[in-house]
This record gives sequence, structure tokens and C-alpha cells, in this order.
Amino acid sequence: MPFYLTRLAVAISSVVSLSALPAVAQSETSEPTDAEKIERIKVTSSQVTLNDEYPGGQVARGGRAGILGNLDMMDSPFSATNFTAELIREQQSESVADVLQNDPVVRVAKGFGNFQELYVIRGFPVYSDDMTYNGLYGILPRQYVTAEFLERVEVFRGANAFLNGAAPGGSGLGGSVNVVPKRAGDEPLARLTTGYENQGHWYGSADLSRRFGDEEESTGVRVNLAQRDGEMAIDNQDRSLSMASVNVDYDSDNFRLAADLGFQDHQVDAPRPTVTPLGAIPEAPEADINFAQNWTYSDERQVFGAVRAEFDLSDSTSTWAAVGFRSGEEENVLANPSADANGDTTAYRFDNTREDNIRSYEIGASSELQTGSVGHRFIASASAFSMDSKNAYAFSDFAGFEGNLYAPYTAEQPAADFFIGGDLANPLVTESIDMSSFAIADTMSFNNDLVLLTLGVRYQNIELTSFDYNTGDRLSGYDKSQLTPVAGVVVKPSDSVSFYANYIEGLVPGEVAPASSGGTPIENAGEVFDPYQTEQYEIGVKYDAERFGGTLSAFSTSKPTSLVRDNRFTVEGEQQNQGLELTVFGMPADNLRLLGGLTWLDAEQNKTQGGFFDGNTAIGVPDLQLNLNGEWALTAVPGLTLDARAIYTSEQYADSANTLEVESSQRFDLGARYVTFVAGTEVTLRARVENLLDDNYWASVGGFPGSNYLMLSEPRTFKLSASFNF
Repeated sequence: MPFYLTRLAVAISSVVSLSALPAVAQSETSEPTDAEKIERIKVTSSQVTLNDEYPGGQVARGGRAGILGNLDMMDSPFSATNFTAELIREQQSESVADVLQNDPVVRVAKGFGNFQELYVIRGFPVYSDDMTYNGLYGILPRQYVTAEFLERVEVFRGANAFLNGAAPGGSGLGGSVNVVPKRAGDEPLARLTTGYENQGHWYGSADLSRRFGDEEESTGVRVNLAQRDGEMAIDNQDRSLSMASVNVDYDSDNFRLAADLGFQDHQVDAPRPTVTPLGAIPEAPEADINFAQNWTYSDERQVFGAVRAEFDLSDSTSTWAAVGFRSGEEENVLANPSADANGDTTAYRFDNTREDNIRSYEIGASSELQTGSVGHRFIASASAFSMDSKNAYAFSDFAGFEGNLYAPYTAEQPAADFFIGGDLANPLVTESIDMSSFAIADTMSFNNDLVLLTLGVRYQNIELTSFDYNTGDRLSGYDKSQLTPVAGVVVKPSDSVSFYANYIEGLVPGEVAPASSGGTPIENAGEVFDPYQTEQYEIGVKYDAERFGGTLSAFSTSKPTSLVRDNRFTVEGEQQNQGLELTVFGMPADNLRLLGGLTWLDAEQNKTQGGFFDGNTAIGVPDLQLNLNGEWALTAVPGLTLDARAIYTSEQYADSANTLEVESSQRFDLGARYVTFVAGTEVTLRARVENLLDDNYWASVGGFPGSNYLMLSEPRTFKLSASFNF
């Protein structure tokens, strides 16, 4: 165990000893004044009811911890940040990726050979289709999730196979992202918003909600509609997005129900691709330049929904059930270039289609009881997931066509007839995943809840099969089962301090060998590898001063790694990530909000081929990440709020030998909003500029195991919007 983990472990052991003192000794602290007291409802393990917002409204007091339900941050043996709808709206966020720009533990990248948003947590990727939707895997749109769906974005840090089950897409070893859909509030809402982004990108949305009934029993309905269209800040990149959602919830004394239905149609024309370096890192071009081919595009249409219900059998026992689905279609024509040090590129055409049919289920029960002086909260849960994915692809000649990053031009569109898999107009099922699991846990409380100990285990079965693209015949697969345990402890020496530690494992389905790598066909394309587990140790301390709080944690996680050797895809070697994290949030002063922190990471390669790269830093993992967002409410101008955000990412390596290095980067954002009333209608005017200095830099490296593609920074972007609350 690393030295800093050992020292924190000693500190927690000391606090455990102190916690054995009588409860009265633990409460000999000064009471807060009436002005400092903040009324809140404490949520313990509910699967539907959300935790209150923390003072400042940018984050919540807690969030979902898998089958453990919604936990208060001071009671959870894990680290998480839960971003609220207020933050999402006031920053004019357009997608989940925009929200996660506030998290110092997360960096945003793109998918492998596509335009899927991808989130790197603790140095490990979380694919967007491995996010959960109110606790269910696979339900959300696969490549992009627009912000109008979002009530909260909950970022869980660390392995989570026991809590959520294995992520079906094969990621999530460093953390997970849960999206909470919108709900009707206590007050009626009719909000219309219109906005504009430089270059001619227009936006309009409607957010309507009502509650029916009384405090004892009520039904809420919320409807969201949005449309985005036009050229974006990147030259000649056009986007059209349509979304609609209906969210219904019912709440009574012993029964809670939430039902959600969503639709998203998202198309990007001439989407700027990622760049694979050839022997050297090319200098980053101007951030607004577009080296995409005009004939490329990405188009996806998704319909999805979920129902979750919770019923209290008694004051101490609750049950829940959830079911969700997604039906999605994607079409892409892509041409992702490789570039040398001079920016000269070569690229080839890649077409693909995909159709997904997904079902996700969960049932569970929790019960509280007392055995002597020890309290127990027992939880049992079962889940199931199934996906049939239809895919087809077609490549042009891998010799490709030439271009240049700094002086791009449109090449003649080559025929995609060189390397073909399946029928693009009628793809066959090429991958089938069936997963099922059963989990049990006991959270024990000692000394009036000053010490909480959670023990549990999940039995997970994964059945994965790949099929031939052209014939539909079975190629390979497996049916494997694994046990993934968890142990977590929380020690609370006072109301404002909570020490925690956990041991938890990650589990992902085995990877499927891709069709090609770097333009070279893979000989064992379609081969399915066995699932693998990872181990994580983590310790930390949380601080809650009622208006301002934070978390300091240390962790160590390791995982197997994949590579291509002799044109064959293999899973060998090991990557060990260990680090320190600090997050802060809240209101240190009445007119000041702070949100941010820093992450230090050491991502080391081990067991590499011939030991050549042992001890080197893993591809695409920076040593230091820093985020800080501040908001100032100007007392001299009531209704006016200014905000500023800084994002720093240190150097990253783009090869296993650590000879290719991407320079560090920094980004600065500024924003302002003004709230006023016009003819009795509340109006909020917002202005924002992102990448204020218009810096050009490579924002991320890779994101898919073994890959080192580069994603260029977004250009200086101006956003204006006006909301009318009727």
C-alpha cells in the first residue's frame, strides 16, 4: 500500500478508537447560531427521493451509491460529487460533458473512431453508454446526452462493481456517472429559454411542470422540449438536435413512483475528428479550424425510458423495482486522420451503422433492525441486463488520401468498398450481452451512528457472444461468473468531520477485438476476451461546515491492459493508478460560491512486453488536474452574478515509451447572469465565454485502451441566452 494510504489509515484507526467514547463526549462542540443552521431532510437509502442541495445550490448533499440508494455525503464510505440542475442551467451547459468540466477528477475525451462523449475518471475511461439512468445501465443515448434531460449529474469516484454491477460496455473502473431525470417541483413551472452561440447556432427550449394533489399524496408531471440548430464555433461544423422528455412521479406516505420517457435526435455535419500522431506530436492548430471532410457526418436517434417504484412495507422495510429500455439507431461516415510533426495527414473513409435494443431491470429490498447495541440495514438486490447490437461497417482503401491540419481542404470522397463487414442498410446482430447479478449487504451502525460499517458481495454472471458481420454465425463468446465484494467504514468524530475507507473491486466484460487498428486489419477481429476484475483501496476525510465542505481522499487501483501485437488484439500487462484528490464546494461567504479542487495521479505501466515500458506513465493520464469555479453575487447590483472558471491539465504521454508528450493546457471561462422582472415575469439573462483566451491545445490523449488519438480544444465560444419564467 502506498505510503500516503498507510498514513491516512493510521489516522482513521485513531479516530475509530475515539469513536468508542460515549456519545456525549462526541457532541461537546459549540452549537451553530440560528443564522448558521440550515434546515434539511436527511435521506437514507431511498431509491427515489433525492438528497437536498448543499448551500450554494451547485451540488447536492449526497447521491446514489448503487444499491445502497441515495446517501448523505457524510454517511457514505465513498467519494462523489453530485451536480445540480441549477449549476447546469446557469452555466448554459449543453451536455453531460459540459457539466463534468467542473470536476477536478474528470477529463472529457472522445470515443475511439467516433464522436461519442467519453469521461476519464481517475485515469480510466467511462464510456457514455456505461452511464446509469436513475441507477439503470444502458438506457441513455449512447453518444451524446443533452443537458435538457438532466436534473442531476452524479459522479461516483472509484470502482463500483458491487454497487452497480459490471458496466456492460466494459468501462467504469475508475468511477461511474449517474444521470437523474427531471422531476416536477413543489411550485408550478413554465420556463421558456432562447439562446445563441457564435457562428450562428440557435437554441430554444420549454420546461413545464405541475404537481397535482396535496402534501399527503401528489402527482407531478414535467415536460421538456428543446431544439438546437446551426453552425457551431468550429468552422463549418453544423449541429441539429431535437429532444423531448416526459417525467411523471407519484409520492405518498409509503409509495413513490418515477416514470420517464425520452427522445433525442442528434446530427453533426462535418464533425471535427480526433487525430492520431505519427512519430511526433504535431503543434495544435487554431482551435476553430475544422479539418473534417465536408462529406462526413454523425447521426443518432434514440428512444428510451424507465420506471422506478419504491414501496414501504413498514417503517423499517422497503422494497423497490425498476425497468428501463432503449432503442437506438446510429449512422456515421467518418475520416479520422493521422498526422506527422508537420501536420501532414493521411486518412481513409469509415462508414458504420448500429442499432441497439436494450432492456435493464432491478429489484431489491432493504430492512432495518437492531441487535443489541448494533443497528443493521440489510439490502438485497437482483438485476438483469440484455442487449442485442446490430452493426455493419465499410472502409475505403487504407492507403487513404492526403491532407493537412493547418490548411485543410475537401478531398474527393472515396468509395467505401475495400474492407466491408455486413450490410450498412440491413446490419445483423454482431454482439449480444446478457448480464445478471445478485447482491447482499449489511450496513452496521455503532455508538449512535458514529461508526458505520458496510459489508457486502455481488454475484455477477456475464454472457457475451460475438457474431460474424456477414453471416450472423457465432464467432466466440463466454458465460462467466464472478464474486465482487465490498467493505467500507465511516467514522464521524463530530458533525463536521467524517473519515472513511473502502475496499471495492471493479469488473468489466472482456473486450472484443476490433476490426482494425491504425488502418491495419486485426486478424482476430471479433474475438471475445474473458472478463477481468480490479482491486481498489481508498481512504479519505470529509468536512462539512454547514455552508462549505470538501473531501480529501487517496486511492490505488490496478487493471489489465490490452494491446495489438503481430496484428492480433491481446489483453496483457497491468496499469496501476494511484493518487490524491481534493474537492471543495459551497458558500464560504454570503455572496461567494466555490466549486472545484485538484487531482494528483500516478498511472504506471507494469508487466509490459519484455518489460520495456515497465514503470512508464500510462497513455493519456496527466499527473495533475486542477479545476476552480467561483461565483460572486454583486451586492451593489442586485440580481447580477459573475462567475469565472479555470481548468488546468498537466502534460500527458501519447505513447507507452513516453517519448511523445502533449503539453500542459489551461482554459479560462467567464460568465454573467442578471435576474430581473419585466411586467411581472421573471427574466434571466445569461452571457458566457468559454476558452476566453482562445488557447489552442490538445485537450486529451486517447480514452480507449491502447489508443493515443488527440482531441483538439474547443475554440473561444460565446453563449447568450434568456429565460422567461411565467
